[in-house]
Amino acid sequence: MVRPSGPRFGITIPRAVGKAVVRNKIRRRLRELLRARIGRVGAECDIVLNPRRSVYGADFAVVARELDKVLARCSA
Repeated sequence: MVRPSGPRFGITIPRAVGKAVVRNKIRRRLRELLRARIGRVGAECDIVLNPRRSVYGADFAVVARELDKVLARCSA
């Protein structure tokens, strides 16, 4: 089997985080942040994000800063 080119991302959000509306909002925010940062990650990386409920109420800039920290560890 041939691996697709580029990094692969997965987002898992447990039901304990909240109802579907809350989980989907978190998922949409993370996908948008990842879309802008996909070039920073090596093609061989597989990343699975499992955010907590605090992401829902957090400022977009704070979430972006934390995601940048995670992606920096993956590209090193």
